[in-house]
Amino acid sequence: QVQLVESGGGSVQAGGSLRLSCAASIRTFSNYAVGWFRQAPGKEREFVAAISRSGTGTAYADSVKGRFTISRDKAKKTVYLQLNSLKPEDTAVYYCAADRPASGLDIPTGRVEYDSWGQGTQVTVSS
Repeated sequence: QVQLVESGGGSVQAGGSLRLSCAASIRTFSNYAVGWFRQAPGKEREFVAAISRSGTGTAYADSVKGRFTISRDKAKKTVYLQLNSLKPEDTAVYYCAADRPASGLDIPTGRVEYDSWGQGTQVTVSS
């Protein structure tokens, strides 16, 4: 499994921006597709965005399309999630995850396709 550490969360007003980072501990991080998920209090953890191993393919939940952007820097072994035009309903703990090596999927979007998770970072958006 891959050790992942998220950072960059915080409290912002509606309309604001944040950039989340997901740093990996292994040299071969580029061998993994990476996803971002979020979990609000009392709700299930939901898919937000994912990026392929090459970094050329991305996928987004409908609720964040056009506002969030996922990217990766292979040299820094880091995946980023840029959050723009934030809304109060984006308030949640955000987790990054690396996919199972055998997933066989270019851009996994299901929780079951990921087996390495970070500890999460809190994003709070006030109205």
